[in-house]
This record gives sequence, C-alpha cells and structure tokens, in this order.
Amino acid sequence: MVGQVLDGRYRVDARIAVGGMATVYRAVDTRLDRVLALKVMHPSLAADGSFVERFIREAKSVARLAHPNVVQVFDQGTDGSYVYLAMEYVAGCTLRDVLRERGALQPRAALDILEPVLAALGAAHRAGFVHRDMKPENVLIGDDGRVKVADFGLVRAVDTVTNTSGAVLGTVAYLAPEQIEHGIADPRADVYACGVALYEMLTGEKPHDGDSPAVVLYKHLHEDVPPPSAAVPGLAYELDELVASATARTADIRPHDAVALLAQVRDTRGALGTEQLDAVPPQALSAEHDNADDRTSVIPRALTVLRPLPVNEDDEGGAPAPDLNRTSRFETPPPPPSRRGRTGGRRGPLAIVVAVLLVLGVGAGVWYINSGQFTEVPPLTNKTEAQARDRLAKAGLEVGSVKHAYSDTVKRGAVISTDPEGGARIRGNDPVTLTISDGPDTVKLPDVEGYRLDKAREVLKQAGLEPGMVTRTFSDSVTRGFVISSQPAANTTVRAGAAVALTVSKGSPVDVPDTTGEDLAQAKADLEDAGLKVKIAAQEVNSEYDKGQVARQTPKGGSLAATGDTVTLTLSKGPEMIEVPDVVGDSVDDAKRKLEGAGFKVEEDRGLLGLFGDTVKKQSVAGGDTAPKGSAITIQIR
Repeated sequence: MVGQVLDGRYRVDARIAVGGMATVYRAVDTRLDRVLALKVMHPSLAADGSFVERFIREAKSVARLAHPNVVQVFDQGTDGSYVYLAMEYVAGCTLRDVLRERGALQPRAALDILEPVLAALGAAHRAGFVHRDMKPENVLIGDDGRVKVADFGLVRAVDTVTNTSGAVLGTVAYLAPEQIEHGIADPRADVYACGVALYEMLTGEKPHDGDSPAVVLYKHLHEDVPPPSAAVPGLAYELDELVASATARTADIRPHDAVALLAQVRDTRGALGTEQLDAVPPQALSAEHDNADDRTSVIPRALTVLRPLPVNEDDEGGAPAPDLNRTSRFETPPPPPSRRGRTGGRRGPLAIVVAVLLVLGVGAGVWYINSGQFTEVPPLTNKTEAQARDRLAKAGLEVGSVKHAYSDTVKRGAVISTDPEGGARIRGNDPVTLTISDGPDTVKLPDVEGYRLDKAREVLKQAGLEPGMVTRTFSDSVTRGFVISSQPAANTTVRAGAAVALTVSKGSPVDVPDTTGEDLAQAKADLEDAGLKVKIAAQEVNSEYDKGQVARQTPKGGSLAATGDTVTLTLSKGPEMIEVPDVVGDSVDDAKRKLEGAGFKVEEDRGLLGLFGDTVKKQSVAGGDTAPKGSAITIQIR
C-alpha cells in the first residue's frame, strides 16, 4: 500500500509493523498535513461484515477514551476492501525493542514503565473496556519518554468473534488461565498480562517457555509464575510479592483491575530503598528474540486440553508443525503434481495444432458461460433502498426479499449487505436479497440501584446490556455488595450490548489496626475484633522484630478497609545476623567505614580522655561475633 492515498485523504508513506490482525503504516493526513499511524485490517478479516461492524463500534468507543497514556484514535473508515483506523503516531520504540536490546531492566525503570501502562488500562477498565492483548509490543515509548498503550478496541472486537468459534485470541506468553479455559476475559486478564510483562522486564525472560504453544498454555494453567528473584538473585522480596499478586492463577486473588494493581505498584515502590530500585540486572542471556511468540494469534481451544503432543519422527520427509502463534487458515493441501511419462518425446506439429484448436474452442465456451449468461452484482453497501433497486434494475437484476437489521455503522434506510454480495456473478434472472438498516438497536437502561451485584448483572443482561467494570467504594447508607449507582445513569437510552459500569458498596469503612511488632495471636485478635479477616503470608522475612512477630501487613495500619476484608500478615524470621568487623586499633574514620559498610550504625564513646583521640580502643561487640543488621555498635576512643 505504500504510495497509495486511502479514502482520498491518507497518503501511505511506509510500513511500520505487521501483526496477526492488521498492518500498521506511517501516513500523512493530506487535509491537516499531520503525520499519523494507519492501521489497516487484513482483507481476510475485512471481508466479514459482522466483524467489521463490531470493530467500528469498538473503535468509536475507544476514541472517546481520552487519556495521556492511551494512543488516540482520530478517524475510522473504509476504502473499497480496506478497513482502517487513523491513530496518533508515536515516534520512538516499543517495550519489546527495549527488552530485545537491553534484556532485564533495573526495578526503577520497570516500575517507571509499568505505572503509566496501568494508568491507561485503569482508565479503560473504569470505562468498561478490557484490552485482552497486553504485551510489550503494545507498549510504545516515545522519543520524549512518554509511555502509551496501543491496540485498544481491535482485540476486543476480534475476541467477540473468536469466542463463538471455539478459539482463543491473544499472545500465548501473556494469556491468563481463564482466557485459555473459557475464552472470556475481564480486567483481571489484563492484570495477569501486566504481571507477566513485569516479570519479563525484571528478568529479561518470559516466565513460561516450551517447545510449542501447547506446552506454554499448559504451564499457564498448572504452574505459578516463579518469583523474579529466582532468576535474578538479589531482587527485593517486595517485587516477588507484586508479581505473585498480579499473576495468581485464580483470578479472584488478583487485584480486580489495573487501578488496584497500580496502587500495589506504588506501595511497592515506596517500600523499596534506592539500592533496591537501582539494582543493576545481569546481562541478558541472549540478544536473539523470536518475534513469532509475541504475535496476537487465534489459538484453537483444543490446545488447552492436556494430551500427547504429535512427534514428527521423519525429519526429512515430515511436514512441519503449524505455527500456532500466527493467525492462519488451514486449507486442504494441493494434490501432488502428476508424473508424466518421458517416453513421448517432443509433441508433433499435428498435436500442437489440435491443442490450439481445443483451447480456442474451450475458451469460447467459457466466455459464453461466464459472460453471456452471468451478471455481476453491483456494490450497494450504504446506498438507500431506492438507489439499490435502481442500480440492480440497470444491471438487469431483480430485487428478491428485503430484510431489516439493526446497525451501529450504517444509517437507517441504507443497505447493510446483499445476498449474493457485491462483485459476485449470478444468472440474470436470479434475485438479489437486500438487508436494510433500521439504525442502531437502543434500549433504556434499567434502574439497578439498591440491587445486589449478581441480581443487577442479571437485570442488565435481560435488558440486552453487558455488565461492565465494577468499582467498589465505602458507603454508610448502602449495604455491602449492593449497587450504589451505574454509569450511564438509570433510564438513559443506550445502544444494545453497551457495557454498564457499576459502583458497588464495600459497606462502612473500618480503620485497619497497626499490628506490626505484635505476636501473631495478638495481631489476629486485634484485626478480628475490628471485623477483618486474617491471612498469613507463606514466606517469612528478616526484620527488626523478633521471630514470630508481625514484620509487615497489607493493607497497612491506619488505612481504611471494609468489614470482612482480608489483611495479610507477613511474619518475621527475626533480625538478620551478620559478622561484626574488628576495628580495635583503627582510626575513627576507618572504623566507621568498616562498620557502616557491613550494615551497622556507629556510636562514639569518647569520655574525657578521648576528646582529642583518634584511635579505637574497644568496641561494644567484639570483632568476629554476630549482631543484628542495622543495630548500633559503640566504639570507645582514646
């Protein structure tokens, strides 16, 4: 398409990228003299009218999602067989490019990228959208350092189609278990993909690998994402906890949306010191990267069932296994070429003349059959019924039945489609069926305020609407688990199938007691008395508190929670004991440098005789003994 002008407006200058669903070009809007990105759907998908209609509807919705970290949609249109989106052009690179070049990133850099990604996804989740294909390829990093998320809308539209055909849309390495098992995703699937991407940023590698997509899908279903510190020793435990929370195989355990995960990311950043944030990762094991694993793919659902994998024993003659990381159509292979005998030698002049006459005769017959008896159906999409009838009459064709259907993209009274479709060749006396638009299908949003959440969702589905994002907030007047409000508001007229966001009560707020430093029994009693549940983290940590006492809690003391919420307690293994350097006889400066370098604080005891001295005569803990890391060592100076 390079060099073409699409829709009389967009001049295509260069191809940027090719994906499983579309090709992206750099183009110039000749009306506004503006550089932009043009995403053009592959013709095989653009031929599906219902797919195109859903794609356009989602594009319109995403165009209303104004957020500084979301790639903006400027325009949408069709030009012949091309269906396109005109979008903001971001000069820079993708996160995949960064990972391919640098491998693992410092924790600070990984969090700097993850936070704006989650801010963008959070805005989408609260508006009722799910991305469904979050991966490093869809994270754009501009030359000015801004981070933006791309490919909203298209993935959702494709997913609506593939769910009905027993296939799962997505990129194998980032699919959540529930996407693989059920083919349906909510915001927690985006949270899972972000957790996988965070693991990859911290380690330079994907958490699950395998010889085939089926192996990777199986691991998503049956194996936890390992802690990043297992691949990169020295990474902070808090980062392990963050990855584990985002990639929990049970969706209910994950943060319920990107906003909730963003809050956890900020808490984690606040808990890390400068040394931990700026830890230098090891070199990536390899700079090579196979792009195939990172493409959006239509994956047959059968791959998610555990079964023996086919083995190609004949390396020379066997056919290669299909690449399930790419959208493909499986077709019947062509028959093998016929083997003609070689005994006939060269054909004689008579045979050549006969062959030419046969070709001319057959050609005339084919021309008569194809052109003399058949007529091409003219393109009628978006024409009025009267215009369509007139064009068919001029083509010598008759109108058969006239059907009506709702459409979000074709104005009322215009043609949505024909049967046969435009360009098809039919006999002159065969009828053409017209499908005419009745405009968008609309419904009045029912009032679900005061309904329990499950009942509210049921009422919305019965009305032809989709329950969207659920936001939970405190309320002194609405019982926990019941709907406070909806967005759009009750009695608003909306399109059928639109997502409705719900705000649900968490009940009256509860002040979370601070139990750090308490024994476990006392901490549980304090939290349960406040109406909260208690969960004990599987892993203990070193801390200033004695073994068995609470080292930290989530959420923290002093924050607000709802009655019945769970507080996770992490128990202490006691202080980390390290060896004390021997500094007797050293100068004061040298002694401080050794002790502080080992992780201790230093206190000086000069007394009257040591006011002007500079030599350490004694230390409170003898050299070679152990003491808690961070504790104070007193040095006597004489």
